[in-house]
Amino acid sequence: MAMDRARRRRHRHPMSAAARSSAFLTLWSAVVVVAAVAPTVSAAAGFSCRGGARAVVFNFGDSNSDTGGMAAAMGWRIRRPEGRAFFHHPTGRFCDGRLTIDFLCQLIFTFLFLPPNSSFCIHRALGSDYSNGANFAIAGSATLPRDALFSLHIQVKQFLFFRDRSLELISQGLPGPVDAEGFRNALYMIDIGQNDINALLSYLSYDQVVARFPPILAEIKDAIQTLYDNGSRNFWIHGTGALGCLPQKLSIPRKDDSDLDSNGCLMTYNRAAVTFNAALGSLCDQLSAQMKDATIVYTDLFPLKYDLIANRTKYGFDKPLMTCCGYGGPPYNYNITIGCQDRNASVCDDGSKFVSWDGVHLTEAANAIVAKGILSSDYSRPKIKFDQFCKQRGGAPTSGRPAGGDGELLCLPQAPWSLTPVTAPLNLQSMQHGIQMGSTARGASSGCGCGCVAGSGGLTPV
Repeated sequence: MAMDRARRRRHRHPMSAAARSSAFLTLWSAVVVVAAVAPTVSAAAGFSCRGGARAVVFNFGDSNSDTGGMAAAMGWRIRRPEGRAFFHHPTGRFCDGRLTIDFLCQLIFTFLFLPPNSSFCIHRALGSDYSNGANFAIAGSATLPRDALFSLHIQVKQFLFFRDRSLELISQGLPGPVDAEGFRNALYMIDIGQNDINALLSYLSYDQVVARFPPILAEIKDAIQTLYDNGSRNFWIHGTGALGCLPQKLSIPRKDDSDLDSNGCLMTYNRAAVTFNAALGSLCDQLSAQMKDATIVYTDLFPLKYDLIANRTKYGFDKPLMTCCGYGGPPYNYNITIGCQDRNASVCDDGSKFVSWDGVHLTEAANAIVAKGILSSDYSRPKIKFDQFCKQRGGAPTSGRPAGGDGELLCLPQAPWSLTPVTAPLNLQSMQHGIQMGSTARGASSGCGCGCVAGSGGLTPV
């Protein structure tokens, strides 16, 4: 880091605006861009940035919130049917459409996370806008080992580099994506730990798994503490979901069904998830008591995601334990060697009838319900309105123009041949589960839409 800073100090000669933007964006080829949108879309449950306020969000996690980072970092060529439900083409998300974080950002803060097409497209798409933050979540990430590629510890280090670079540019009188006030008032979201727990459950007993939780929790605590020590004050921490209800786990050969509960889920996996969440919630309470000038919201996702299975008919799900995109047929349609990207995989006609998209990740329909539940604050403590993270900020977004007309979202260009912001109509009529499930009609044909990115390749990590 010191060598990098010294090198930059030696090259403080004036640059053109295009050159400065190009140099900065090149450093962040694998970071997910957050696109700013004018606050014209009504948010669910009354949460919305209003009166000229905008939000800055930085997210850390695994594929549950990876909006294209791994696809860009590794050059994966993800193919259809990924992204078919909303974007109408692959986006780097492991889902048929939007993730929970997409709905949260859209409905609370009225912007969408925009994943990068690739390092080349990020380098060329000079209109890309980091003024609303960035998503550091990467598929397959865990807390341990802490120095493993894209671990939580590494993601936080990447953020600190991003922050230092942004503030350095501003101190030199150059445009930076986020200023000191923006970093201080930003919302820092962490959704990680599922891969750690799953890895342990694959070879250890329940008691042995629980005994390994302290080092995982210590990494999450260290991440929060590091961010706090560097000025962060608003945190939103997610617990893990109903691991025992994932088709991936249910498809593992077992001697008998004695570990299945009344809804067909594995009790051992779910007990581990509940125990982990209880410990994570206690950790957040402890940190809240210590960091009295910080806001730390903990959301327990287990009961919310388990309810998708237990009360499936309420949500319109026909096959809660069966994979929409997979191989093998009933009861789970999951095969560890033939994933959704395999040409032999089968795909359901209507993903809205399924909870699981590929055996590991939720469908867009399920993600919409989870987002609505989070916004209700029924699963969170403290129970606060999340529009408090919207702050008054001077000026307009650094690129693009305000969305014009009711129901339009401002989307930033991802294709290297187009440097003009594109607006994509959003269908605002009330759709399934009370969540806006519109489509980007223009995005599918123009090469750019809200959240569009090029496809990449063939794994299904979490």
